Amino acid sequence: MTGSAGDGSGTSGRLAALLTGAASDATRAAGGRVAGVYLRSGSPGLLRLAALAGLPGELFRPWWRLHVDRPFPVADAHRLGVTVVLPNATEAMRLYPQFAAGLPFRFGSLNVPVATADRSFGVLTVLRPSVPDVTEIVTQREQLAQVAHGLAAALRGLENGGSPVLWDEPPLCVHPAAADSPRRRHGSLAWEPGDDRLTLDTRARELLGLPHEDASGTLATLVSAVAAEDARRLTAVLREAAHGRPPPLPVPVRTRGGALRLLDVEPPPPGASPDRARRVGAAVLEPGPAAPGDAAADLLPEGVFCLDRLGVVVYANPRALRLLDVDRDRLLGRALWEAVPWLGRPGHEDQLRGALLALEPVHFHAQRPAAGQDRPGSPGGDLLALSVYPGADLLTCTVVTAASATDTPAADVTAPAGPPRSADGDAVVPAPPGPAPAALPYRPIVLAIALTEAVTARQVSAVVMQELLPAFGGRRLAIYLLQERHLFLAWESGFPPGFLSPFEGVGLDARLPGVETLTTGRPLFFDSMEQLQAAYPGIPLDSTEGARAFLPLIASGRPVGSCILGFDRPRSFSTEERTVLTALAGLIANAMEKAQRYDTEAALARGLQQALLPHRLSTHPWVQTAGRYLPGTEGMDVGGDWYDVVEAGDGLALVIGDVQGHGVQAAATMGQLRTAVRAFALGDRPPEEVVAGTNHLLIDLDPGQFASCCYVRLDPSTGRARAVRAGHPPPLLRHADGRTEVVDLPGGVVLGVDPRAHYPVAELELEAGAVLALYTDGLVERPGTDIDEGIAALRDALARSDVPAGRPLAEIADLLTATARRAADRPDDIALLLASRRGP
Repeated sequence: MTGSAGDGSGTSGRLAALLTGAASDATRAAGGRVAGVYLRSGSPGLLRLAALAGLPGELFRPWWRLHVDRPFPVADAHRLGVTVVLPNATEAMRLYPQFAAGLPFRFGSLNVPVATADRSFGVLTVLRPSVPDVTEIVTQREQLAQVAHGLAAALRGLENGGSPVLWDEPPLCVHPAAADSPRRRHGSLAWEPGDDRLTLDTRARELLGLPHEDASGTLATLVSAVAAEDARRLTAVLREAAHGRPPPLPVPVRTRGGALRLLDVEPPPPGASPDRARRVGAAVLEPGPAAPGDAAADLLPEGVFCLDRLGVVVYANPRALRLLDVDRDRLLGRALWEAVPWLGRPGHEDQLRGALLALEPVHFHAQRPAAGQDRPGSPGGDLLALSVYPGADLLTCTVVTAASATDTPAADVTAPAGPPRSADGDAVVPAPPGPAPAALPYRPIVLAIALTEAVTARQVSAVVMQELLPAFGGRRLAIYLLQERHLFLAWESGFPPGFLSPFEGVGLDARLPGVETLTTGRPLFFDSMEQLQAAYPGIPLDSTEGARAFLPLIASGRPVGSCILGFDRPRSFSTEERTVLTALAGLIANAMEKAQRYDTEAALARGLQQALLPHRLSTHPWVQTAGRYLPGTEGMDVGGDWYDVVEAGDGLALVIGDVQGHGVQAAATMGQLRTAVRAFALGDRPPEEVVAGTNHLLIDLDPGQFASCCYVRLDPSTGRARAVRAGHPPPLLRHADGRTEVVDLPGGVVLGVDPRAHYPVAELELEAGAVLALYTDGLVERPGTDIDEGIAALRDALARSDVPAGRPLAEIADLLTATARRAADRPDDIALLLASRRGP
């Protein structure tokens, strides 16, 4: 099953129950504040957050999707199959700077693969309080591993039933396990769906307006107590909860008398099976001034409101309602950013994330829209100072008016104790001197760190897609690069197929926003498509709705191209958002300029390498050979691996080598070594002299690189061979009867290190029908695994490669490199040389 929660029944309901149960168990096991389960998605190489406990889903939206090749702890745990432990923020910044910059708060994390012996499903991750050393959380790590192991076994059971476990939906959000502090639960009920039996305690009956003498009833009894417009929704919620999919947030309902109540449905117990409907427990809450503390807070001159850990407002005093300009019925029981949309901006979300993750008070300013406006930053709105004080289960927030309100939100400040009062008694926090942007303060840092690892123009564009669009809620991206006074599309995503084709290769004299933003150097922002159409009459539009931002890509005063961001809905761009986007455009431009230089050098290196590799191999009537070369997919994409077959007297010399590093220098050094080996071999020098002479040559050249090499001198008439190995992986030999072995050659040190190095010679025999395989480490080495495992896997593949018998050597070479050829993340280049002797 792909991960839709579906109708809450069957396999989909079981998956939802397993995920939410594991997330809840993980917070308890690891002493965490936030826990999440990432699963593989239907998109190759993409993990999606499937369940989240302890943090509102919207606050974690930038991390809903995660590529497995990103330098993040979750990605490494999944890709390498290892547990990644970050005890504190210092260690996180040292090992994963992008991750630490994106969540710049003091916390540690545990990331455990959810995997069986033969299947990897995803990762269980927990964000928890910092500790000085990893040894202090060994017990929590082991307990979390048990939760992950149990989840993996359960998911394997689902797959064995015929449904692949994938997730392509938004995450399921659940409350974490309650702390020791009491929750504001006033009544409870339980429903047994099997016999439709409902049980309510006295307080629940009072809150719902049911007769006191009716301690039990049916689902219809509960439905009859709520307003008609809530009846259908409440029935659906309870039926889904019965099959393992409780609602992520408390459900607001109205009684027949119009009173607001919150129904907080309990998560399923660990290991609960949703194959059959299970008991549903729920708490009935009365939002508002019920407790004595609440009643006291109602009298405070400051605005006070409280959120649970999923962002739902559970209390607000009258002053908070006035300052937030929202009705009590619209605020209580709803997520804060749903009830007060202008508090859902990225900068404010970052403050709430900090309070939830670091459990430290945060203080910031926000501008309330003017009356009749629904967008932040509207002129005339009041400037408010907010403080958030986190607790184990609730966040207490205060809100007061700030003096000297301006149109631009002020910088984050720490509110002083005992704020001064205005003439009418309102608490007032003085605005800090000088306006400063509050939104997205760390986005340029995150993007800059990510761009340092992007090398090609395509990688730069991918980073922009992954880092920039989610931060601003964008859905479309196009990047154009300047070549000979024309703009050419380098990357696009989200636009209708073929829409951008007419703009390909436009000149700098065209009146288009993507051109004019580059020629003028000024970013262009359009809050709606109507604004864009009015500014550029007749311009083709891909949508009638949305907003657009056109950013100039200028590096060191030189034009590089332009970047287009598209949004599905109309929106305004605040001053700080425009500032941040303009700064990000400069980072992108510099990265693109570097990528263009890199692409030029890479093209030169590829051309040099193709010229240096053999276009044909020397032949012999009794010997068949085949060679393959695959460039790496990371870095320069070219390296120093090579192979060759050279006539040596009345025999053949088989040689394979690997120069350290990648790029033009590695390719040039490879060419010099290949030429030297050919010269020595053509003179029919003994193998040990060939390798020793090549070693001296590399030391004399002093390119600052070393190389490994394996040289085999074969006598085709007898099959006898003399071989020398210099720091290179050992050859493989498949005998004519199908047996395979690793040829144990005594080896010397790599070339280019020791001028006095000695290279011993070993003898072997290649009988008719046998296959000798020489290869470089890129074919057998993978991060996180032992090279011996890779050699064993290659040996297995070689043993299976001669079916049917007599298969051409070229086909065997293709089979041995097939997996590597399909891999999208080859960190190293690969060379393979096969030789088989027919015999006289």
